[in-house]
Amino acid sequence: MKPFRFTATINGRPVDLPVNPHRRLLDVIRDDLGLTGTKEGCGEGECGACTVLLNGRPVNACLVLAPEAAGCEITTIEGVAPEGGLHPIQEAFLEAGAVQCGYCTPGMILAAKALLDKDLSPTDQAIKTAVSGNLCRCTGYIKIIEAVRLAAAKLSGEGDAV
Repeated sequence: MKPFRFTATINGRPVDLPVNPHRRLLDVIRDDLGLTGTKEGCGEGECGACTVLLNGRPVNACLVLAPEAAGCEITTIEGVAPEGGLHPIQEAFLEAGAVQCGYCTPGMILAAKALLDKDLSPTDQAIKTAVSGNLCRCTGYIKIIEAVRLAAAKLSGEGDAV
């Protein structure tokens, strides 16, 4: 199959490379660009480990073909934080103890970011809905919900209020 020119903006940087049109966005991100923070868990869109933001919306990169993402703004976990620092959501996950094995964490953080980019006062139900596509086998989700609440407080200037 003839490659096509995959052009997109990934983590704020332009990308232009030849890609087989049958390749998944996940493979382009991990294999072609070396951004291995995006994980492959199930390869079927069930676990959320491969969550990235596509034009600000969380998607499972294992279910998106590269041509579907061409021309889009894509954010991976590597693009969330400023150079050399942590994003307030990442800080909150650490502070709340929402990180255990860490495999689901990148996808959880991106799902939380998509929510908090739209709503800095989410209800617990809104948080649960936002992360419902991301499976975690270690935390039981309580610490994750606390982390998202803490991140919302940090982002809205309320400091450490939960």
